[in-house]
Amino acid sequence: MSELKLYDYPRSGNCYKVRLLLSMLGLDYARIDTDVLKGETLTAEFKQINPRGQVPVLQDDDLIVWDSMAILVYLARRYGDRDWLPTDPVAEARVMQWLAVSENELLYGLARARATLVLGRPFNLAQCQQDGRAGLAVMEGRLADVDWLAGGNVTIADIACYPYVSLASEGEVSVQPYPAVRGWLERTEALPGWVPFLPG
Repeated sequence: MSELKLYDYPRSGNCYKVRLLLSMLGLDYARIDTDVLKGETLTAEFKQINPRGQVPVLQDDDLIVWDSMAILVYLARRYGDRDWLPTDPVAEARVMQWLAVSENELLYGLARARATLVLGRPFNLAQCQQDGRAGLAVMEGRLADVDWLAGGNVTIADIACYPYVSLASEGEVSVQPYPAVRGWLERTEALPGWVPFLPG
């Protein structure tokens, strides 16, 4: 059995994505706390692991995978069944569309609004909140008719989008105007293996 290690910062939503999927796949792993605010990702030693100087990083025996989206894809293909990341071209493309939303509207919107207020990052809060609400509106339109973002079952698209939506209030963005999104949050939190965001 492979030995999995996750270089992880507890307050990172991108790290939370990986912790969620690892838990839902029932995989044991070792967490290696890496304090972003103390510059632990910027050391020469850490940059041997990830030259971008970022977490999360997954180590699977001798294999190193960095970037939360790449790690989700790797875990789904390596350890999950096809439901998590379909191989059919159309179904796979639908997953990728929502991975793009997670890395655009939700990252530049909800995640950065949160980073401004929680971590003191110098982003334009009002613009981030506006971008975040635009992403929530797109999700609301999709989830008005379906339970899951990319198809008839949960996929890594949902795992990628969930953390920063669930943490939206920390960026002073309310999900109250988005009932379909709120229902999706509840469904996600009812899934086997769901784990809460780490405190801190």
